[in-house]
Amino acid sequence: MSGPTPETAEGKTTIESKAQLVAYFEKGLKPKSDWRIGTEHEKFAFLTDTLGPVPYAGGRSIKALLDGLKDRFGWDGVYEGENIIALADPKGMANISLEPGGQFELSGAPLESVHDTCAEVNEHLQQVREVGDRLGIGFLGLGASPVWTRAQTPVMPKGRYGIMAPYMDKVGSMGRDMMFRTCTVQVNLDFASEADMVQKLRVSVALQPIATALFANSPFLEGKPNGFLSFRSHVWTDTDNARAGMLPFAFESGMGFERYVDYALDVPMYFVIRDGSFVNVAGESFRKFLDGKLPQLPGEKPTMRDWADHLTTIFPEVRLKRYMEMRGADSGPWRRLCALPAFWAGLLYDQTSLDAAWDLVKGWSAEERQVLRDAVPREGLRAMIRGRTVRDVAGDVLKLARAGLEARDRHGCKGKTETQFLEVLDETVSSGKTAADQLLELYNGTWKGDISRVFRDFAY
Repeated sequence: MSGPTPETAEGKTTIESKAQLVAYFEKGLKPKSDWRIGTEHEKFAFLTDTLGPVPYAGGRSIKALLDGLKDRFGWDGVYEGENIIALADPKGMANISLEPGGQFELSGAPLESVHDTCAEVNEHLQQVREVGDRLGIGFLGLGASPVWTRAQTPVMPKGRYGIMAPYMDKVGSMGRDMMFRTCTVQVNLDFASEADMVQKLRVSVALQPIATALFANSPFLEGKPNGFLSFRSHVWTDTDNARAGMLPFAFESGMGFERYVDYALDVPMYFVIRDGSFVNVAGESFRKFLDGKLPQLPGEKPTMRDWADHLTTIFPEVRLKRYMEMRGADSGPWRRLCALPAFWAGLLYDQTSLDAAWDLVKGWSAEERQVLRDAVPREGLRAMIRGRTVRDVAGDVLKLARAGLEARDRHGCKGKTETQFLEVLDETVSSGKTAADQLLELYNGTWKGDISRVFRDFAY
């Protein structure tokens, strides 16, 4: 979940017309030579002795983790009031931030290859483990918190969360679960033109349920199986449907930046930042803000920073900014964190694979896409689309991703290409078992119902 947008000269510009909002996206266009891969992942921090959640403050705390990383590895602290809430890398564009329940997130830098982004993930996990070991804090990569109730989960001292949580209660039944008890891994990718964006958006939205199934890794809640393979994905079906979902309009004639702007203008707002403080405008209209008629800021018009902040509060399966965010995967172990950027870069960064992926999905109707999306959280690879299992479709999609990565021909350690990062997904399709299926087998088998084993056996 993104934080507030950094202040820039562009951000201070007052918005006078919708054309400026369209131009905002157009400034994200990049030639293929400048396309990059950005990987973000969240993980649960836990106390290694009690297996309880980590509070924000105290000797063994989220604050101590952030301070330890800052002091030991040279990160810059980011503060809200007196509270350290994030870290920024002074040498690059990466940052570490906090999710509402203390989930630790790395928002990686835009890098040239999957080799680079995987090395970044590994370095980050080594750093947090080094600092965490000294504090008796471990980290777990799952899509949903396996044990803690909402009441047991700490609340981070960030102003936006105090606005979002009460509003979530008004618009859905699982918004607080999304905020406090889920973790994801996502990849951010570029586009060269408006037409390129549209094709990539359509393919990635249609195939997002396939990714959800391949990365399903959240079968537990409050100490027992929850009935789903990806509870994290299920949560989004009733979090806030005005700002989540499968973007059916993206497949309609005339789709482009302006159509996405119209969609974003109709998504209710959460907040506006003024003088470093969050102004609660939850449920208000950005269109009204454009007219200077926001009740909380009468006569005031939005700035480009307000627009950028608003875009971070929209949560569809694929989110458009000045790049595209693939948002459909559960967090997981090291190999799977590197597999997601490989999966999507292979599909979207090679035109032949992208065209073939579009041929695969272009006949699916909006209803079929939605039925698939709704089935996958519970059924995983066994869900069906047009008489085929997701497992079968995933096999075809992985072949396209592999071909795309081979065409990219980016070599890393020992001369291996980026295709090596798909191996864990090949294993998933070959076995027909997701990570969640394997966890459930352990729970019902050698663990004998002892959920604490997930912390012992699967911590980073």
